Amino acid sequence: MDETGIRIEGANGYHWVFLSNQAVVHEVQHSRVAQVVRDVMGDHRPKIWLSDGYSAQQKHGAHHQTCLAHLVRDVAYGVQASDDKLPFRLKLWLDRAFALSSEVATYAASTLKRKKSELERSLGELVSSPSACPIAEGLRGKMARASPKLLTFLDFPGEVDVTNNGCERALRPSVIQRKVTNGFRSMWAAQGDCAVRSVTDTAKLNGTSVWMTINQTLA
Repeated sequence: MDETGIRIEGANGYHWVFLSNQAVVHEVQHSRVAQVVRDVMGDHRPKIWLSDGYSAQQKHGAHHQTCLAHLVRDVAYGVQASDDKLPFRLKLWLDRAFALSSEVATYAASTLKRKKSELERSLGELVSSPSACPIAEGLRGKMARASPKLLTFLDFPGEVDVTNNGCERALRPSVIQRKVTNGFRSMWAAQGDCAVRSVTDTAKLNGTSVWMTINQTLA
C-alpha cells in the first residue's frame, strides 16, 4: 500500500491505495494515521505486507517487506551530500539486494537462505558503528530499524516484490489531477473518484475492459 497528499475542501487530505493480485482499493481521508488502514482492512491480515517505512503503514501483515526503492532514494541523496563512506557502501548493499530480487526464482531454497544470511551479516556490519556525519548517521539509523523487513522477499520467493511501484502507478492519476485542479471541492467528489478508480483499476488488473465494467456497474 501507499498514499499521497491531496486537497479536499481546501484542506490537506490523503489518497490511499491498497493493491493485491486480485483487487485495487482507493480510499480518501483527511487523516494519515494507521486507523485508516485498519478501517479499510477490517479483520483481514495479509500474509505479506509491502509498504514504505512510514510508521502508520507498519504492523498490518503477518510478514512485512519494506520498499527498497524508497531507501535507494535516501541513500542516493546521502552519496551526494555526505563525505562519509557509509552511504556509498549502503548503495552497494542495496544493489546486491535488487540484483538478487530479479533472480530470486532461479535459486534453490538453500541458496536463498545462504545469500540472505550473507546480506544480513553484511548489513549488520555496515550499521553497527555510529557515524560522525549527521546525514550518514541518519541513514545508518533508518537502515538499522528497517533491517528485519528488508529481505522478506527471500523467505517468500516470487510472492512479493521489493518495491511498491505498483501502488505508485495506481496513484499517478491522482497526483496529476492534484497538480491540474488543485484537488476536490467536496469530500463526496473525492470519495466518488476513489470508487470509480477502485472499480476500473480492479477491472484492468483482471484483464477486463474498463468501458464494459463501467457500463455493467451503472446497469
